[in-house]
Amino acid sequence: MVYTLVERRRVDFSNLTEYDTVVAASNNDAVFFENILRVLPLTTTIAIVVGASQSETWWRNEVAKSTARFSDRVQFRWYDKLSFEDMLKDAADLPPHSAIFWIGLNVDAAGVAHEGNSAFSRLYRVANAPIFFHDETFFGEGIVGGPMQVVAGQTKMAAEVALRILDGEKPGDIKPSFVEVAAPMFDWLQMQRWGIAESSLPPGSTVYFREPSLWERYWWQIALVTAVILAQSGLISTLVAERRRRRLAEVQSAQRAKELTHVNRFAMAGELTASIAHEMNQPLGAIRTNAETADAILKSRTPDVAVLKDIVQDILHDDLRASEVIRRMRSLLKKVPFDPKNFDLNEVVRETVDLLSAVVAGRKVELNCSLAPIALPIVCDQIQLQQVIINLVVNAIDAMKDIPTKDRIISIQTSRVENFAELSVSDRGPGIPEDKLQEVFEAFFTSKPEGMGMGLSIARTIIEAHRGLIWAEHRDHGGASFRIRLSLVQ
Repeated sequence: MVYTLVERRRVDFSNLTEYDTVVAASNNDAVFFENILRVLPLTTTIAIVVGASQSETWWRNEVAKSTARFSDRVQFRWYDKLSFEDMLKDAADLPPHSAIFWIGLNVDAAGVAHEGNSAFSRLYRVANAPIFFHDETFFGEGIVGGPMQVVAGQTKMAAEVALRILDGEKPGDIKPSFVEVAAPMFDWLQMQRWGIAESSLPPGSTVYFREPSLWERYWWQIALVTAVILAQSGLISTLVAERRRRRLAEVQSAQRAKELTHVNRFAMAGELTASIAHEMNQPLGAIRTNAETADAILKSRTPDVAVLKDIVQDILHDDLRASEVIRRMRSLLKKVPFDPKNFDLNEVVRETVDLLSAVVAGRKVELNCSLAPIALPIVCDQIQLQQVIINLVVNAIDAMKDIPTKDRIISIQTSRVENFAELSVSDRGPGIPEDKLQEVFEAFFTSKPEGMGMGLSIARTIIEAHRGLIWAEHRDHGGASFRIRLSLVQ
């Protein structure tokens, strides 16, 4: 006889004959309670499930020997005096930080017989505390785990002993074999249910039924998505940085354009020197003449008061004319921010032509101005728009310096084209080649030996700031025409 699948404490070795041997399990009950307190160190109560039959009472007393050493840390509840229904009620209402240790249940205190696995399943469904047991056949059915008696280990050893007997060895010559508990094994699902950290498990433990993590399931998909996100993040960061650099460059460019525009106005002021002198000389000369006349009348014996009143009115009128000339030039040369307001394009052109009258006369140029019969309301910075018109007229004058005087004609015209106000400045100079019509607006492009090539570039910058268009055309009968189109105020 080979005795196996039995615990060594249940074997009476004194009654074995020469025809008997043993392959028994060897358990240390204290190890099982140490395991509970290791994985659940806050445990204060352990309920022990065991029946009331003679065999179960023997086991109850045997296990009680191991619990004594833990009595200062844990309160033990024994279920051997309860019916199974009462066991279920108590297990469902255990205090916090409790655990359940299953020994077995064949017959409860009420004398009712139970099948072990069925009773365990019912207990598991109602228990409010984790259940521990060392029989591997219950692993995966609801116990948390710990040191285990593995059936396969005992079976293998029992088979090896049986083969030795079948080969002729006497059973009495084969020493009893004892199978120790295997390395701790734990159910990952129960660990998750009861909040048991893997770091609290004994060294060498194996965790079973672990659900693969998202990384373990989809590692290559996650890696691919992460790579794409990183690539996109890098690209976005690069684009954001590039956008910041571009915005900074645009701000710096705009600032330089403003400075250059202001410098350009001073350059034009040189072109307008003759006009300034001419317009100032007329009212100042008239003021002097009127003042001398008034002085002579006052020295007479019978001053004519009516004539003196007329002379004073003339002096005031000429003073206003002189002040207006100074105002125009101060406005043109003043360094002010972009300040768009509502203006009539016709009035802007008319005032600019007045400012240019002496220049065109001094250069022996005829300036024809044809304004639209209706108002052309636009939103613009008057000073900047005047700067563009002056620039175009001065360029036209320079373009015609080598042609006969009678042909030096500049035409300024305004009109309405759909929802736009259009201004054109045309001359009879040599014109612009077709392949240069766009290039003339580029910075530093010039056809004049003494020119800097910035006038038309600044003009385009100003018009684009007004959300308008400026372009050049080659006239069929000679000369060039520059057109500006701005949105009308609705």
